[in-house]
Amino acid sequence: MLRRALCFCALGAATLAAVGTRAEPPLPIFDAHVHYNLDIGRPLPIEGVLDTWRRAGIRAVLLNSRPNDGTRELLAAAPPDIRAVAFARPYVVADDVKTWFKDPGIYAMIERELDRGIYRGHDADSDGFRRFVDLAGKRSLWLHCHCDDYVIDRIFALDPGAHVIWAHTGMNTPLPRVDELLSRYPGLYGELAYREGITRREALSPEWRSLFLKYPKRFLLGSDTWTPQRWPDVPAIMDGYRAWLSQLPREVAEDIAWRNGERLFFPR
Repeated sequence: MLRRALCFCALGAATLAAVGTRAEPPLPIFDAHVHYNLDIGRPLPIEGVLDTWRRAGIRAVLLNSRPNDGTRELLAAAPPDIRAVAFARPYVVADDVKTWFKDPGIYAMIERELDRGIYRGHDADSDGFRRFVDLAGKRSLWLHCHCDDYVIDRIFALDPGAHVIWAHTGMNTPLPRVDELLSRYPGLYGELAYREGITRREALSPEWRSLFLKYPKRFLLGSDTWTPQRWPDVPAIMDGYRAWLSQLPREVAEDIAWRNGERLFFPR
């Protein structure tokens, strides 16, 4: 059953075709980590965002923003060729990241946002959020978590049936620990923006290759446009993903690039 979602809290090289063969078309991308933050000034007009996604080969996005107005704007403007999933975020300005889980006004705001019926997520960065984990469980929502591995354990202790997208796959969490968590929690999915160690001198590291082959259905890509300066780089970021994805079996590359996101959020 499809779960709705509550949002808590990579330079590309073209593959050369051998003589007499046809090069594979560029992989479409499901971008599972988009920020359209308006509290620090509009990073791009809406049409600029859509143009950036098309140039990058992005065909679906998970949206969140600070405040949530930006998410609603992009969701309303999303054209048929770019699917969008809205995640509600529990802070209005950047400083709220330090206090949102203690502020009853934020909880009330999230309930009002979820009552709009457009959201599949809610974004969180700390461990003081039992009420938000409970809220996600009651509404069958996804969690999109910016956190360390301790918080992942805490979420699943609070709700063993949780479904979690782990932003940055812990950023620098050791791979044996990532492997342990993926094995322990079937509802955990790793998003790979800014994740350390995936490549070495532009080649896919053996350790990450083994992890991707072991869990091909458990990873997603992301641009993480957290600052306006990140937006012009989105096409290059996606080409960077395609460069190391080309070093995996095509089926695994397709899973990570877009099929996992499509399966989770747009099942046929």
